[in-house]
Amino acid sequence: MEDLVSILIPLYNHEQYIVECLDSIKNQSYKNIEIIVINDGSTDNSENVVKNWMNNNKNINILYFSQRNQGITRTLNKMISIAKGNYITLCASDDVLTE
Repeated sequence: MEDLVSILIPLYNHEQYIVECLDSIKNQSYKNIEIIVINDGSTDNSENVVKNWMNNNKNINILYFSQRNQGITRTLNKMISIAKGNYITLCASDDVLTE
């Protein structure tokens, strides 16, 4: 069995990029992953965009949390404490992963 990889996505006001980010992760050849997204107090429509993506991709192992703005350091520490993977990687919410 392949090791679990946790992909951490801190999200803040990137409604126009987050779907492309999540799709790029979904399309990876390595499938034993968990995606952890924390919305760190976005004031745009990021939350609805992520929830809609999750509803359309129920087979993806994704955890979503929303919080008032805590800043990147606290958000990353929280994500690391939630992660269950043997390996952890960070993906900014306005980035994409290549295959």
